[in-house]
Amino acid sequence: MKIHKMNSDNDIRICVIGTGYVGLTTGVCLADLGFKVTCVDKDREKISELKKGIFPIHEPGLDKIFEEVVKSGGIKFTDNAVEAIKQNNVIFLAVGTPSREDGSADTTAVFDVIRLIAENINEFKTVVLKSTVPMGTSEAVDKLIRSKTSNYALLSNPEFLRQGKALMDFKRPHRIVIGGTNPEAIAMLKKVYEPVGAPIMVTTPENAEIIKYASNSFLAMKISYINEIANLCEKYNADVKEVAKGMGMDPRIGSKFLDAGVGFGGSCFPKDAKALLHSAKIADYDFKLLSAALEVNERQKLIAIYKLKKYLGDLRGKTIGLLGLAFKAGTDDIREASSIVLIEGLLEEGAKIKAHDPKAEKKMRTLFSQIQYCDVPYDAAENSDALIVVTEWDEFKKLDLAKVKGLLRNPLIIDGRNIYDPEHVKSAGFTYEGIGR
Repeated sequence: MKIHKMNSDNDIRICVIGTGYVGLTTGVCLADLGFKVTCVDKDREKISELKKGIFPIHEPGLDKIFEEVVKSGGIKFTDNAVEAIKQNNVIFLAVGTPSREDGSADTTAVFDVIRLIAENINEFKTVVLKSTVPMGTSEAVDKLIRSKTSNYALLSNPEFLRQGKALMDFKRPHRIVIGGTNPEAIAMLKKVYEPVGAPIMVTTPENAEIIKYASNSFLAMKISYINEIANLCEKYNADVKEVAKGMGMDPRIGSKFLDAGVGFGGSCFPKDAKALLHSAKIADYDFKLLSAALEVNERQKLIAIYKLKKYLGDLRGKTIGLLGLAFKAGTDDIREASSIVLIEGLLEEGAKIKAHDPKAEKKMRTLFSQIQYCDVPYDAAENSDALIVVTEWDEFKKLDLAKVKGLLRNPLIIDGRNIYDPEHVKSAGFTYEGIGR
Protein backbone atom coordinates (compact mmCIF):
# COMPACT_ATOMS: atom_id res chain seq x y z
CA MET A 1 0.00 0.00 0.00
CA LYS A 2 2.05 2.93 -1.28
CA ILE A 3 1.37 6.46 -0.06
CA HIS A 4 3.30 9.72 -0.18
CA LYS A 5 5.59 10.09 2.82
CA MET A 6 6.59 13.22 4.74
CA ASN A 7 9.91 14.91 4.05
CA SER A 8 12.48 13.91 6.64
CA ASP A 9 13.52 17.51 7.34
CA ASN A 10 10.36 18.46 9.22
CA ASP A 11 10.61 19.37 12.91
CA ILE A 12 7.95 16.95 14.07
CA ARG A 13 9.48 14.60 16.62
CA ILE A 14 7.01 11.97 17.76
CA CYS A 15 6.77 10.01 20.97
CA VAL A 16 4.09 7.34 21.40
CA ILE A 17 3.49 6.33 25.00
CA GLY A 18 2.02 2.85 25.29
CA THR A 19 2.96 -0.10 23.04
CA GLY A 20 -0.28 -1.99 23.18
CA TYR A 21 -2.33 -2.66 20.05
CA VAL A 22 -3.14 1.01 19.34
CA GLY A 23 0.19 2.47 20.38
CA LEU A 24 2.33 0.02 18.48
CA THR A 25 0.21 0.26 15.33
CA THR A 26 0.31 4.06 15.53
CA GLY A 27 4.05 4.17 16.12
CA VAL A 28 4.96 1.75 13.36
CA CYS A 29 2.68 3.43 10.81
CA LEU A 30 3.90 6.93 11.67
CA ALA A 31 7.49 5.73 11.27
CA ASP A 32 6.51 4.25 7.92
CA LEU A 33 5.28 7.72 6.89
CA GLY A 34 8.81 9.02 7.42
CA PHE A 35 8.69 10.40 10.95
CA LYS A 36 11.24 9.63 13.63
CA VAL A 37 9.25 7.85 16.31
CA THR A 38 10.05 6.81 19.86
CA CYS A 39 7.74 4.25 21.43
CA VAL A 40 7.59 4.14 25.22
CA ASP A 41 6.35 1.48 27.61
CA LYS A 42 6.99 0.78 31.28
CA ASP A 43 7.05 -2.96 30.54
CA ARG A 44 10.79 -3.50 30.25
CA GLU A 45 10.43 -7.05 28.99
CA LYS A 46 8.23 -5.91 26.11
CA ILE A 47 10.63 -3.08 25.26
CA SER A 48 13.53 -5.53 25.31
CA GLU A 49 11.74 -7.82 22.85
CA LEU A 50 10.80 -4.91 20.58
CA LYS A 51 14.43 -3.79 20.51
CA LYS A 52 15.33 -7.32 19.39
CA GLY A 53 12.86 -7.04 16.54
CA ILE A 54 10.24 -9.32 18.09
CA PHE A 55 6.75 -8.17 17.07
CA PRO A 56 4.30 -9.01 19.89
CA ILE A 57 0.90 -8.90 18.18
CA HIS A 58 -0.72 -10.61 15.22
CA GLU A 59 -1.82 -8.02 12.70
CA PRO A 60 -1.61 -8.85 8.97
CA GLY A 61 1.05 -6.82 7.16
CA LEU A 62 2.10 -4.77 10.17
CA ASP A 63 4.94 -7.10 11.12
CA LYS A 64 6.66 -6.53 7.78
CA ILE A 65 6.46 -2.75 8.11
CA PHE A 66 7.75 -3.10 11.68
CA GLU A 67 10.82 -4.93 10.35
CA GLU A 68 11.40 -2.23 7.74
CA VAL A 69 11.18 0.76 10.09
CA VAL A 70 13.32 -0.96 12.73
CA LYS A 71 15.96 -1.72 10.11
CA SER A 72 15.88 1.85 8.77
CA GLY A 73 16.14 3.35 12.24
CA GLY A 74 12.84 5.17 11.88
CA ILE A 75 11.57 3.82 15.18
CA LYS A 76 13.14 3.15 18.55
CA PHE A 77 11.90 1.78 21.84
CA THR A 78 12.53 2.80 25.42
CA ASP A 79 11.16 2.46 28.95
CA ASN A 80 12.53 5.93 29.85
CA ALA A 81 9.37 8.03 29.50
CA VAL A 82 10.90 11.21 30.93
CA GLU A 83 13.72 11.26 28.40
CA ALA A 84 11.33 10.52 25.52
CA ILE A 85 8.97 13.31 26.61
CA LYS A 86 11.80 15.84 26.77
CA GLN A 87 13.31 14.85 23.41
CA ASN A 88 10.09 14.95 21.38
CA ASN A 89 7.56 17.69 20.72
CA VAL A 90 4.51 15.62 19.72
CA ILE A 91 3.37 13.10 22.30
CA PHE A 92 0.72 10.55 21.45
CA LEU A 93 -0.97 8.94 24.45
CA ALA A 94 -2.03 5.37 23.68
CA VAL A 95 -2.25 3.68 27.06
CA GLY A 96 -5.07 1.34 27.97
CA THR A 97 -8.37 2.35 29.55
CA PRO A 98 -9.82 -1.03 30.61
CA SER A 99 -13.28 -1.53 32.04
CA ARG A 100 -13.81 -1.42 35.77
CA GLU A 101 -16.38 -3.69 37.39
CA ASP A 102 -19.01 -0.95 37.16
CA GLY A 103 -18.38 -0.57 33.42
CA SER A 104 -16.54 2.74 33.70
CA ALA A 105 -13.26 3.26 31.87
CA ASP A 106 -10.21 3.10 34.11
CA THR A 107 -8.21 6.19 33.14
CA THR A 108 -5.53 5.72 35.82
CA ALA A 109 -2.78 5.10 33.26
CA VAL A 110 -3.82 8.17 31.24
CA PHE A 111 -3.52 10.52 34.21
CA ASP A 112 -0.29 8.88 35.41
CA VAL A 113 1.28 9.69 32.05
CA ILE A 114 -0.24 13.17 31.89
CA ARG A 115 1.30 14.04 35.28
CA LEU A 116 4.65 12.85 33.96
CA ILE A 117 4.29 14.98 30.83
CA ALA A 118 3.22 18.06 32.81
CA GLU A 119 6.28 17.77 35.04
CA ASN A 120 8.72 17.42 32.12
CA ILE A 121 7.67 20.00 29.55
CA ASN A 122 10.90 21.70 28.48
CA GLU A 123 9.58 23.14 25.19
CA PHE A 124 6.19 23.56 23.54
CA LYS A 125 4.50 20.15 23.40
CA THR A 126 1.48 18.96 21.49
CA VAL A 127 -0.19 16.24 23.53
CA VAL A 128 -2.46 13.97 21.47
CA LEU A 129 -4.98 11.79 23.31
CA LYS A 130 -5.19 8.60 21.26
CA SER A 131 -6.50 6.47 24.12
CA THR A 132 -10.25 5.94 24.22
CA VAL A 133 -11.37 8.10 27.13
CA PRO A 134 -14.81 8.97 28.55
CA MET A 135 -16.43 12.33 28.05
CA GLY A 136 -14.88 15.04 30.16
CA THR A 137 -11.39 13.51 30.19
CA SER A 138 -9.86 16.10 27.86
CA GLU A 139 -11.13 18.87 30.11
CA ALA A 140 -9.66 17.18 33.20
CA VAL A 141 -6.36 16.51 31.43
CA ASP A 142 -6.15 20.11 30.24
CA LYS A 143 -6.76 21.36 33.77
CA LEU A 144 -4.04 19.07 35.17
CA ILE A 145 -1.36 20.16 32.68
CA ARG A 146 -2.35 23.81 32.96
CA SER A 147 -1.74 23.65 36.71
CA LYS A 148 1.94 23.07 35.86
CA THR A 149 2.52 24.95 32.59
CA SER A 150 0.86 26.68 29.66
CA ASN A 151 3.54 25.63 27.16
CA TYR A 152 1.45 22.98 25.43
CA ALA A 153 -1.59 22.21 23.28
CA LEU A 154 -3.98 19.32 23.87
CA LEU A 155 -5.73 17.45 21.06
CA SER A 156 -8.18 14.58 21.10
CA ASN A 157 -7.56 12.18 18.22
CA PRO A 158 -9.52 8.94 18.77
CA GLU A 159 -8.47 5.83 16.87
CA PHE A 160 -10.81 3.78 14.69
CA LEU A 161 -8.59 0.76 14.01
CA ARG A 162 -10.18 -2.61 13.36
CA GLN A 163 -8.11 -5.55 14.53
CA GLY A 164 -7.12 -7.66 11.58
CA LYS A 165 -7.36 -4.61 9.30
CA ALA A 166 -5.38 -2.03 11.26
CA LEU A 167 -2.86 -1.34 8.51
CA MET A 168 -5.60 -0.49 6.01
CA ASP A 169 -7.50 1.52 8.61
CA PHE A 170 -4.47 3.66 9.41
CA LYS A 171 -3.44 4.29 5.80
CA ARG A 172 -6.91 4.44 4.27
CA PRO A 173 -9.26 5.55 7.06
CA HIS A 174 -12.81 6.66 6.43
CA ARG A 175 -12.18 9.75 8.54
CA ILE A 176 -9.74 11.33 10.97
CA VAL A 177 -11.22 13.18 13.92
CA ILE A 178 -9.26 15.95 15.64
CA GLY A 179 -10.70 17.66 18.68
CA GLY A 180 -8.97 20.81 19.86
CA THR A 181 -8.90 24.60 20.06
CA ASN A 182 -5.28 25.46 19.23
CA PRO A 183 -5.06 26.31 15.49
CA GLU A 184 -1.30 25.74 15.25
CA ALA A 185 -1.49 22.32 16.92
CA ILE A 186 -4.42 21.30 14.73
CA ALA A 187 -2.50 22.38 11.61
CA MET A 188 0.49 20.35 12.78
CA LEU A 189 -1.56 17.18 13.29
CA LYS A 190 -3.18 17.70 9.90
CA LYS A 191 0.34 17.80 8.48
CA VAL A 192 1.13 14.50 10.19
CA TYR A 193 -1.89 12.87 8.56
CA GLU A 194 -1.55 14.66 5.21
CA PRO A 195 0.06 11.65 3.44
CA VAL A 196 -2.96 9.54 4.35
CA GLY A 197 -5.31 11.73 2.34
CA ALA A 198 -8.41 10.99 4.39
CA PRO A 199 -11.24 13.40 5.26
CA ILE A 200 -10.36 15.27 8.45
CA MET A 201 -13.03 16.49 10.83
CA VAL A 202 -11.97 19.22 13.23
CA THR A 203 -14.25 19.63 16.21
CA THR A 204 -14.21 20.18 19.96
CA PRO A 205 -12.49 17.71 22.32
CA GLU A 206 -15.88 16.89 23.85
CA ASN A 207 -17.33 15.98 20.47
CA ALA A 208 -14.27 13.91 19.55
CA GLU A 209 -14.58 11.89 22.76
CA ILE A 210 -18.21 11.04 22.22
CA ILE A 211 -17.78 10.35 18.47
CA LYS A 212 -15.55 7.42 19.35
CA TYR A 213 -17.94 5.95 21.93
CA ALA A 214 -21.03 6.65 19.85
CA SER A 215 -19.52 4.94 16.79
CA ASN A 216 -18.49 1.72 18.51
CA SER A 217 -21.66 1.53 20.56
CA PHE A 218 -23.82 1.95 17.46
CA LEU A 219 -22.02 -0.93 15.74
CA ALA A 220 -22.40 -3.06 18.87
CA MET A 221 -26.13 -2.36 18.87
CA LYS A 222 -26.33 -3.25 15.18
CA ILE A 223 -24.77 -6.65 15.88
CA SER A 224 -27.08 -7.32 18.82
CA TYR A 225 -30.04 -6.31 16.67
CA ILE A 226 -29.22 -8.79 13.91
CA ASN A 227 -28.69 -11.47 16.56
CA GLU A 228 -32.19 -10.78 17.86
CA ILE A 229 -33.51 -11.03 14.30
CA ALA A 230 -31.59 -14.31 13.90
CA ASN A 231 -33.23 -15.78 16.98
CA LEU A 232 -36.60 -14.71 15.63
CA CYS A 233 -35.80 -16.26 12.24
CA GLU A 234 -35.44 -19.64 13.94
CA LYS A 235 -38.97 -19.31 15.29
CA TYR A 236 -40.41 -18.65 11.82
CA ASN A 237 -38.29 -20.92 9.62
CA ALA A 238 -36.43 -18.03 7.98
CA ASP A 239 -32.74 -17.57 7.12
CA VAL A 240 -31.04 -14.59 8.73
CA LYS A 241 -28.40 -14.52 5.97
CA GLU A 242 -31.12 -13.78 3.43
CA VAL A 243 -32.84 -11.35 5.76
CA ALA A 244 -29.58 -9.48 6.38
CA LYS A 245 -28.87 -9.39 2.64
CA GLY A 246 -32.24 -7.80 2.00
CA MET A 247 -31.74 -5.31 4.82
CA GLY A 248 -28.24 -4.40 3.71
CA MET A 249 -29.34 -3.50 0.20
CA ASP A 250 -30.97 -0.44 1.71
CA PRO A 251 -28.22 2.23 1.71
CA ARG A 252 -29.70 3.73 4.87
CA ILE A 253 -28.84 0.48 6.66
CA GLY A 254 -25.86 -0.96 4.79
CA SER A 255 -24.57 -4.52 4.82
CA LYS A 256 -21.75 -4.13 7.35
CA PHE A 257 -22.11 -5.58 10.86
CA LEU A 258 -25.18 -7.60 9.96
CA ASP A 259 -23.55 -11.00 10.53
CA ALA A 260 -25.42 -12.98 13.15
CA GLY A 261 -23.38 -15.17 15.48
CA VAL A 262 -22.42 -16.01 19.02
CA GLY A 263 -21.92 -12.42 20.10
CA PHE A 264 -19.30 -9.69 19.76
CA GLY A 265 -16.14 -9.31 21.81
CA GLY A 266 -12.74 -7.66 21.58
CA SER A 267 -11.14 -4.69 23.26
CA CYS A 268 -13.44 -2.03 21.82
CA PHE A 269 -17.14 -2.77 21.44
CA PRO A 270 -17.87 -4.24 24.89
CA LYS A 271 -15.57 -1.82 26.73
CA ASP A 272 -16.74 1.29 24.91
CA ALA A 273 -20.42 0.40 25.14
CA LYS A 274 -20.09 -0.19 28.89
CA ALA A 275 -18.21 3.08 29.33
CA LEU A 276 -20.83 5.04 27.38
CA LEU A 277 -23.57 3.41 29.42
CA HIS A 278 -21.74 4.36 32.62
CA SER A 279 -21.34 7.95 31.42
CA ALA A 280 -25.08 8.04 30.75
CA LYS A 281 -25.79 6.84 34.30
CA ILE A 282 -23.53 9.54 35.73
CA ALA A 283 -25.56 12.07 33.74
CA ASP A 284 -28.74 10.51 35.16
CA TYR A 285 -29.84 9.29 31.75
CA ASP A 286 -31.35 5.83 31.26
CA PHE A 287 -29.77 4.60 27.99
CA LYS A 288 -32.16 1.66 27.54
CA LEU A 289 -31.19 0.80 23.98
CA LEU A 290 -27.50 0.36 24.75
CA SER A 291 -28.21 -1.51 27.96
CA ALA A 292 -30.40 -3.97 26.06
CA ALA A 293 -27.73 -4.45 23.38
CA LEU A 294 -25.18 -5.51 26.01
CA GLU A 295 -27.69 -7.82 27.67
CA VAL A 296 -28.50 -9.46 24.33
CA ASN A 297 -24.80 -9.94 23.62
CA GLU A 298 -24.12 -11.76 26.88
CA ARG A 299 -27.08 -14.07 26.26
CA GLN A 300 -25.94 -14.71 22.69
CA LYS A 301 -22.54 -15.95 23.86
CA LEU A 302 -24.27 -18.94 25.48
CA ILE A 303 -26.61 -19.82 22.62
CA ALA A 304 -24.33 -22.61 21.39
CA ILE A 305 -24.78 -24.41 24.72
CA TYR A 306 -28.56 -24.32 24.38
CA LYS A 307 -28.22 -25.77 20.89
CA LEU A 308 -25.87 -28.52 22.12
CA LYS A 309 -28.35 -29.57 24.80
CA LYS A 310 -31.08 -29.77 22.17
CA TYR A 311 -29.23 -32.73 20.63
CA LEU A 312 -26.95 -34.09 23.36
CA GLY A 313 -29.03 -33.53 26.48
CA ASP A 314 -26.84 -33.56 29.59
CA LEU A 315 -23.35 -32.36 28.62
CA ARG A 316 -21.58 -33.93 31.58
CA GLY A 317 -18.76 -36.11 30.30
CA LYS A 318 -19.32 -35.03 26.68
CA THR A 319 -16.35 -33.80 24.65
CA ILE A 320 -16.91 -30.61 22.66
CA GLY A 321 -14.54 -29.40 19.95
CA LEU A 322 -14.14 -25.65 19.52
CA LEU A 323 -12.92 -24.12 16.28
CA GLY A 324 -11.62 -20.68 17.14
CA LEU A 325 -10.76 -18.82 20.34
CA ALA A 326 -9.94 -15.28 19.18
CA PHE A 327 -12.81 -12.80 19.34
CA LYS A 328 -12.62 -12.47 15.53
CA ALA A 329 -10.55 -13.78 12.65
CA GLY A 330 -7.32 -11.99 11.80
CA THR A 331 -6.18 -11.40 15.38
CA ASP A 332 -4.86 -13.24 18.42
CA ASP A 333 -6.89 -11.03 20.77
CA ILE A 334 -9.14 -12.88 23.22
CA ARG A 335 -10.36 -9.90 25.24
CA GLU A 336 -14.11 -10.23 25.86
CA ALA A 337 -14.13 -13.14 23.39
CA SER A 338 -17.31 -15.20 23.13
CA SER A 339 -15.12 -18.29 23.48
CA ILE A 340 -14.32 -17.39 27.09
CA VAL A 341 -17.97 -17.31 28.15
CA LEU A 342 -18.63 -20.46 26.13
CA ILE A 343 -15.73 -22.35 27.72
CA GLU A 344 -16.79 -21.28 31.20
CA GLY A 345 -20.34 -22.43 30.47
CA LEU A 346 -19.25 -25.79 29.08
CA LEU A 347 -16.97 -26.45 32.04
CA GLU A 348 -19.82 -25.64 34.42
CA GLU A 349 -21.93 -28.19 32.54
CA GLY A 350 -19.22 -30.80 33.12
CA ALA A 351 -18.11 -31.04 29.49
CA LYS A 352 -14.59 -31.68 28.27
CA ILE A 353 -13.15 -29.27 25.72
CA LYS A 354 -10.76 -29.61 22.81
CA ALA A 355 -9.91 -26.38 21.00
CA HIS A 356 -7.94 -25.07 18.06
CA ASP A 357 -7.12 -21.52 17.00
CA PRO A 358 -4.35 -20.60 14.54
CA LYS A 359 -3.22 -17.56 16.55
CA ALA A 360 -4.89 -17.24 19.96
CA GLU A 361 -3.92 -20.47 21.73
CA LYS A 362 -1.00 -18.97 23.67
CA LYS A 363 -3.14 -16.23 25.19
CA MET A 364 -6.04 -18.56 25.98
CA ARG A 365 -3.71 -20.93 27.84
CA THR A 366 -3.20 -18.17 30.41
CA LEU A 367 -6.93 -18.36 31.23
CA PHE A 368 -7.71 -22.06 30.78
CA SER A 369 -5.00 -24.63 31.35
CA GLN A 370 -7.49 -27.48 31.88
CA ILE A 371 -8.73 -27.74 28.30
CA GLN A 372 -6.98 -29.62 25.51
CA TYR A 373 -5.38 -27.45 22.82
CA CYS A 374 -4.99 -28.92 19.35
CA ASP A 375 -2.47 -28.11 16.64
CA VAL A 376 -4.95 -28.57 13.78
CA PRO A 377 -8.76 -28.32 13.57
CA TYR A 378 -9.12 -32.01 12.78
CA ASP A 379 -7.60 -32.87 16.16
CA ALA A 380 -10.34 -30.81 17.83
CA ALA A 381 -12.93 -32.91 16.00
CA GLU A 382 -11.42 -36.31 16.80
CA ASN A 383 -13.61 -38.26 19.26
CA SER A 384 -15.66 -35.16 20.06
CA ASP A 385 -19.43 -35.32 20.47
CA ALA A 386 -19.95 -32.05 18.61
CA LEU A 387 -18.02 -29.28 16.90
CA ILE A 388 -18.68 -25.57 17.45
CA VAL A 389 -17.40 -22.86 15.10
CA VAL A 390 -16.61 -19.91 17.36
CA THR A 391 -14.31 -17.79 15.15
CA GLU A 392 -14.67 -17.27 11.41
CA TRP A 393 -11.11 -18.18 10.36
CA ASP A 394 -10.82 -18.91 6.62
CA GLU A 395 -9.13 -22.25 7.26
CA PHE A 396 -12.30 -23.53 8.94
CA LYS A 397 -14.32 -22.75 5.81
CA LYS A 398 -12.09 -25.08 3.81
CA LEU A 399 -12.24 -28.17 6.03
CA ASP A 400 -12.70 -31.61 4.48
CA LEU A 401 -16.17 -32.34 5.86
CA ALA A 402 -15.97 -36.05 5.07
CA LYS A 403 -12.80 -36.25 7.16
CA VAL A 404 -14.42 -34.25 9.98
CA LYS A 405 -17.45 -36.57 9.99
CA GLY A 406 -15.19 -39.60 10.25
CA LEU A 407 -13.43 -38.12 13.28
CA LEU A 408 -16.49 -37.01 15.28
CA ARG A 409 -18.33 -39.42 17.56
CA ASN A 410 -21.51 -37.62 16.66
CA PRO A 411 -21.82 -35.67 13.36
CA LEU A 412 -23.10 -32.45 14.93
CA ILE A 413 -21.87 -29.00 13.88
CA ILE A 414 -22.94 -25.81 15.67
CA ASP A 415 -21.97 -23.07 13.24
CA GLY A 416 -21.64 -20.08 15.55
CA ARG A 417 -20.54 -17.77 12.72
CA ASN A 418 -22.68 -19.05 9.84
CA ILE A 419 -19.61 -19.80 7.71
CA TYR A 420 -21.13 -22.89 6.06
CA ASP A 421 -23.96 -23.50 3.63
CA PRO A 422 -26.49 -25.48 5.73
CA GLU A 423 -27.64 -27.70 2.86
CA HIS A 424 -24.06 -28.56 1.90
CA VAL A 425 -23.21 -29.58 5.46
CA LYS A 426 -26.42 -31.57 5.86
CA SER A 427 -25.83 -33.38 2.56
CA ALA A 428 -22.43 -34.42 3.95
CA GLY A 429 -24.25 -36.31 6.69
CA PHE A 430 -24.16 -33.79 9.53
CA THR A 431 -26.75 -32.45 11.86
CA TYR A 432 -26.32 -28.71 11.35
CA GLU A 433 -27.29 -25.80 13.58
CA GLY A 434 -26.44 -22.26 12.53
CA ILE A 435 -27.50 -18.98 14.07
CA GLY A 436 -30.88 -17.88 12.74
CA ARG A 437 -30.92 -20.38 9.87
